[in-house]
Amino acid sequence: MKHVVVLGGGFGGLALTRRLQHNNAKITLVDQTNHHLFQPLLYQVATAGLTMPDISEPLRTIFSRRQDVSCRMERVISIHPEKRQVVLENGLLHYDYLVIAMGAVTGYFGHPEWEKHTVGLKSLRDAMQIRRRVLTAFEHAETEEDPERARILKTIVVIGGGPSGVEMAGALAELAYRVFRKDFRKINPADARIILIHSRDRILNYFPDPLPQRALQSLQRLGVEVMLESRVNEITHEQVTVGQTVMDAGTIIWTAGVVAHPVTQTLGTPLDQRGRIKVAPDGSLPDYPEAFALGDICSLTDANGQTVPGVAPAATQMGRHVAELIQHELDSSKTEIPENRPAFAYFDKGTMATIGRSKAVAFAGRWKLSGFTAWIAWLAVHLMFLIGFRNRVSVLLHWIYCYTHYRSGARIIVDLEKS
Repeated sequence: MKHVVVLGGGFGGLALTRRLQHNNAKITLVDQTNHHLFQPLLYQVATAGLTMPDISEPLRTIFSRRQDVSCRMERVISIHPEKRQVVLENGLLHYDYLVIAMGAVTGYFGHPEWEKHTVGLKSLRDAMQIRRRVLTAFEHAETEEDPERARILKTIVVIGGGPSGVEMAGALAELAYRVFRKDFRKINPADARIILIHSRDRILNYFPDPLPQRALQSLQRLGVEVMLESRVNEITHEQVTVGQTVMDAGTIIWTAGVVAHPVTQTLGTPLDQRGRIKVAPDGSLPDYPEAFALGDICSLTDANGQTVPGVAPAATQMGRHVAELIQHELDSSKTEIPENRPAFAYFDKGTMATIGRSKAVAFAGRWKLSGFTAWIAWLAVHLMFLIGFRNRVSVLLHWIYCYTHYRSGARIIVDLEKS
């Protein structure tokens, strides 16, 4: 039996494990959590629109009928491709094929000290931290006697104008200005400030015109203050410095950048400036054809000379491509790995971002959508790709309730620091 070790239960690792089935192979799927996370909807958990189970599914549940798949909830310490060995917290794994799909972590552009003053958005824990901080800030503002302190507590800064930042800012604006308006007696949530800071001259900078401008207009209509061509110089406790301007904020959310999972530093293979593994066109590591990397953790130029973006559809397609390569080699009577494998070719199905209720932007090829039509397309696509029937039904019912009643989900505060 050939042993295939898959590191990471995200979109890439999940797609590969689902596709790869062979009588002569067993698969070990390793992740430091026990669930697959649908990250595109993570911001809705952070803003109390959805619950954690709505956008996650236990890996053991997904593969409960696959006797050839074993799941391990462990942290990967290091990878040694020259020994075909993965070091875990509680043991070693030896492999015949390795797939590294551990994704990315929040990156602070050389300022790790900023991490303790902000919250990223890469995990369920991050989302719950944001939810707790935002809800707690407004609760404290309600009982605060000092108006200046209350103003700071009601100020939220989102750093980064990509899809995650835009969606987060829009959802926070709706939460503060529309959902909260009947909840408080002393403070006026309409006085809250939602500030989006972006270093480029337009948000969603890789979206084609005129979509970035329409997204900007939608955010401004929601009440979001957008600061373009503004680079953050310093982040301290409840303060963000942009140029010579110092802004006080009760909550600071970072969506500006990511870097590859730090386990790449243990490989001894070429990395790019963001720590991503430089792989061959078929997705394999240089000098180690039995090891692959896919998704956010790799830097890949595909068969068409296109740099593959770090988005969920790309990771899913790469997972399926590598699964088919391994499947073909397992079917072959040859024991040696072929030298000329088919290169991966990325098919861009388009990109979309939502900006609050009934507003979104999307493009696919020459098609460009905005407003209500793009929002309906966004809803349909995200429901389709959610894992599990239960998740789809739950999320759909949540969305229908929120749309018809103009309310968010249960805004429960759990103190994660003490739990």
